[in-house]
Amino acid sequence: MIQGDVKRVAQSIRVPAADPRASFLAHRGEIEEAVARVLESGSYILGEEVAAFEAEFARYLETGAVVGVASGTDALVLALKACDVGPGDSVLTVSLTAVATVAAIELAGAEPILVDIDPASFTIDCDHLESTILALRREGAAGKNVRAVVPVHLYGQPADLPGLLDIARRHNLRLIEDCAQAHGARTNGKPVGTWGDAGAFSFYPTKNLGALGDGGAVATGNAALAGRIARLREYGWERRNISVEPGLNSRLDEIQAAIVRVKLRYLEAENATRRKLAATYVEGLVGAGLVTPGPREGSHHVYHQFVVRSPRRDELRAFLQERGLGTLVHYPVPVHLQPAYQGRVRLGPGGLPHTERACAEVLSLPIHPQLSLDEVREVSGAISEWARRAT
Repeated sequence: MIQGDVKRVAQSIRVPAADPRASFLAHRGEIEEAVARVLESGSYILGEEVAAFEAEFARYLETGAVVGVASGTDALVLALKACDVGPGDSVLTVSLTAVATVAAIELAGAEPILVDIDPASFTIDCDHLESTILALRREGAAGKNVRAVVPVHLYGQPADLPGLLDIARRHNLRLIEDCAQAHGARTNGKPVGTWGDAGAFSFYPTKNLGALGDGGAVATGNAALAGRIARLREYGWERRNISVEPGLNSRLDEIQAAIVRVKLRYLEAENATRRKLAATYVEGLVGAGLVTPGPREGSHHVYHQFVVRSPRRDELRAFLQERGLGTLVHYPVPVHLQPAYQGRVRLGPGGLPHTERACAEVLSLPIHPQLSLDEVREVSGAISEWARRAT
């Protein structure tokens, strides 16, 4: 598709799959006031806004500390490095995720090993994780270097955290949660990002807690780990211009911190709206022949995406697009089949059949807090029409 075609398609979409501009407009006055406050302050890097956000987000997560960084990818890199995961080590994660998850492992110097998903939740399959660890340990020396597991709380659905914590403890692994799509999600009442050694968050504009640019944070209940992450994000400085270890330049800037401080005040209410929209979808899609999502037992799903499954996904997507209804595919190609990784990354025993099938079938329907129930019903009605025609 050439650039002109892309623009025409975008202009024809009446109900977009995501709408970060609508989120800005919903909080425009407070955001503009917060940005003006930063501009007037004359302090633009690691100042009062970042410190205040770190404290507020830590209270929200009910954890010891939050360290603001430049992006969700950097949050994962810094969490891994702070846990002494690096060259010569292996890290277990999934292939149904944004490439950032796997890229971060390699940026930390470690080797990613990819595990299949549970097809009902789209999150890491604990049975396949366990069998992969055991297979690696049987290999001898290679298995001894398995150091960490990075579960992805995909689409707003928490992974099986009790099961993962048990596996991590039994096999002496670091547990670093990728929470980029799950701000506010919980398992058994406990927030994601607080179960393992650290939790990595992204504030990309479309996230449940989104900035108006890049940003991220690492949450941890370990004070020493938080201190090391804070050093590593700024050249390994213990005090200004004195590096006690090699570090990065990965700082959450004051403007983005001020914006997410505003957005944080509305996160619970907006997640509740997402859950209401999701329930309306589930009700409206009965009989449409799609597999619809549901929360794992004991989990609080926050529906960063509302993802359905159909073996005729591409037909359905084209049908909706013709009616001005936007959709997205998260993700059309699993990481292990992308050109940069195919044939290079290791897979767990038996490959990743559930991951590959999901990538051929998943479709993300419009969902964001400014979406109306009438728009959800319009999308559901169009899908029901498509299903009737197909039958």
